[in-house]
Amino acid sequence: MRPFLAPAVLALSLALAGCAATSARPSRQAAAVAPAPTAPPKLVVAIAIDQFSADSFAQFRQRYTGGLARLQQGAVFPSAFQSHAATETCPGHSTLLTGARPSRTGIIANMWFAPEIARADKRIYCAEDESDPASTSREPVVSAVHLKVPTLGERMKAANPASRNVAVSAKDRAVMMMGGHQIDEGYWWKNGAFVTLAGRPLAPAAVAENAAIASRLKAGEPGYALPAWCTGFDHAVQAGPVSIGTGRFAMEPNKPDQFRVSPRMDAATVDLAVRLVDALQLGKQQAPDLLSVSLSANDYIGHAVGSEGAEMCIQMAALDRLLGEFLGKLDARGLDYIVVLSADHGGLDTPERLAQQALPRATRADAALLPAALAKAVTAKTGIATTGPLLFADGPFGDYYVARSLPSADRARVVAALVPLLRAHPQVAAAFTADELASAPLPVGSPQDWTLKERARASFDPQRSGDVVVLLDRAVVPIPSPAPGYTATHGSAWDYDRRVPLLFWRKGLPALEQPAPVETVDIAPTLAAVLGLGVPEGAFDGRCLDIDGSAANSCARK
Repeated sequence: MRPFLAPAVLALSLALAGCAATSARPSRQAAAVAPAPTAPPKLVVAIAIDQFSADSFAQFRQRYTGGLARLQQGAVFPSAFQSHAATETCPGHSTLLTGARPSRTGIIANMWFAPEIARADKRIYCAEDESDPASTSREPVVSAVHLKVPTLGERMKAANPASRNVAVSAKDRAVMMMGGHQIDEGYWWKNGAFVTLAGRPLAPAAVAENAAIASRLKAGEPGYALPAWCTGFDHAVQAGPVSIGTGRFAMEPNKPDQFRVSPRMDAATVDLAVRLVDALQLGKQQAPDLLSVSLSANDYIGHAVGSEGAEMCIQMAALDRLLGEFLGKLDARGLDYIVVLSADHGGLDTPERLAQQALPRATRADAALLPAALAKAVTAKTGIATTGPLLFADGPFGDYYVARSLPSADRARVVAALVPLLRAHPQVAAAFTADELASAPLPVGSPQDWTLKERARASFDPQRSGDVVVLLDRAVVPIPSPAPGYTATHGSAWDYDRRVPLLFWRKGLPALEQPAPVETVDIAPTLAAVLGLGVPEGAFDGRCLDIDGSAANSCARK
């Protein structure tokens, strides 16, 4: 727990820390020496940090000396919003390069349900093609078929087919949502190696990366050293059966999951990205290319052990160093590139540790909110029952679906009974029916001021959303019982999950910092303007951000 500082002392402390951090990284004045760019870049590098909240960015900002320090010499928007309520990996990644909210992308969650489909598995994974008989929600045939709008890479290819659209991540859904339907090369992690789309061979770059990883997995590796400034985070907390807060990421031989849930996963992802830059000669041709890199270790670590222990502190230091090395390698190749960095969502720490850190109201979701328990209560109230599940949901919050085997009148009675049960629960902030959300207008104005209903509306798709949508109260973690690998999560409508950093950097780009709220759907129109893409009016939910800190306007360039 960090000590309390009086405002004056805190201001002085931050000022001194800022001076120290500034001495360790390039100054804004130094960055402005290079001439301001006028032509479109040859390479767009879009970096997503999975589960990287604006709160974490602010907390660790003074400690960055590597890539995250460099990016702060560009256009900095410390308060960008994943403005919708469904702050999960797939919806969040779907906004980053489409310029569209989930209500338009159709990506309402990581998983949704289609109770009417013939297969026994009624879940639909956001990045699967469920029409393929081989696909299940747990073992999907990976596809971007559910994404309803084009990505920036697809728009670039439409403008010039010679543009390459390349995506790499530990997560298949990040690759699909950032790359879209037309990906030249796409790789993600599965069972200890990088894989690609069905029917495609692994490129030599991926084969080489997998060989390097296999050697490391066979040998095992020691844990990471704890940076001196992380010692205050290094204390054990008990989250149910799991002790967290003191890990070092030691990797036993032949334990690929220990590789994945560590900074090693990000390093391997970046290493593969660099191999693809070289193999494809990205940024070296006349048409601009797009390289999407989604780094997943923050999310894996955050779920496993939370965001305020020694483990996340080690990860933050490793991530900053890795990004510095990555940008240095792009520099060494003489590439004219622009970088955008943001996140798919934020996150909340474990309630057990939050209770020690001045948030005693933090708690775990009541198991009574799980679909089976709610179905039992609804049946007791209405007498309506089914041979299979009456209600489908992926947890104690989000979208709830009523069995389609019921007549429509009975489904309406189930919803009518379910909603008051939910609204009466002390952990539920709001519950909306599909009809209520469908009839609500799409939200406008600053996302920080949106009501809960407006946030839910931004995630609502009438074809895919549930019959009832449930938003839990602030600091209620939707994990009733913690378990190894799963003690903390995200997915709420609150700003610790919605608010993320947004950084743009290009050599010679005059710096700026704008604390006013923006949205992640502003990324695609901003980059489209920088690239000079002609995009039809109304194609984006977001707006172009002028990322040129001088009198010039990057949104007005032709």
